[in-house]
Amino acid sequence: MIWAGFLFGLLGSFHCVGMCGPIAMALPFVGSTGWRYYAGRLLYNGGRIATYALLGALAGAFGQSLQLAGLQQTVSIVSGILILLLLVVPAASKGKAASVLGTDRLMVWVRQKLGYYFQRNSFGSLFTVGMLNGLLPCGFVYIALAGAISAPGIGGAMLYMALFGLGTFPLMFLVSLSGKLISLKVRATFNKAVPYVGMCLAVLFIVRGLGLGIPYLSPKVVHTEQHTTEMSCCSKPK
Repeated sequence: MIWAGFLFGLLGSFHCVGMCGPIAMALPFVGSTGWRYYAGRLLYNGGRIATYALLGALAGAFGQSLQLAGLQQTVSIVSGILILLLLVVPAASKGKAASVLGTDRLMVWVRQKLGYYFQRNSFGSLFTVGMLNGLLPCGFVYIALAGAISAPGIGGAMLYMALFGLGTFPLMFLVSLSGKLISLKVRATFNKAVPYVGMCLAVLFIVRGLGLGIPYLSPKVVHTEQHTTEMSCCSKPK
């Protein structure tokens, strides 16, 4: 299931082009040699992936707290339901939720810092721009985070989100080199496909959580630890 993050990022990366493409195309040029140009674009995308991995750690911590309570299957089902909700909730409602949670103030800070580091022509600033870019509001990233909740542990969730970022990397790297490589019509076509990809991912998590006994896809969960504890309690001499 961890590799689902990479596939989701790869298939939905055209959405990233539409949302973050302008930032990628406007990145400053560091130095006067060609290798510095490519290195700067690599660092920018590395910053995005680093932020996604850190966000994955937060999602993993939340998911692990539920898994420790013996809710592994429930976590997977909830992840699928969250993805579906993120797909159907209107953007206006998401904006209101951000205002209530106070994240809109965080976004103001992120945009201010983006403007600041855009004026600094250095490798460090390009990496920082990438990290800040990863914090910008994006329903596509939220869907990936909902999936990361059901990953095995914090490390698994970080890997899930890092693979998600790697999935978006090839197309975003090309866009950072030349935005004219992908036409607006092609981007619009793939953007329309993002909700369908998200729905497939949601169904995958829900089916997995149901434990239908389908090998690899939806295996039955055997509570071996609980069974072992019960057996040891029963075997103690009275």
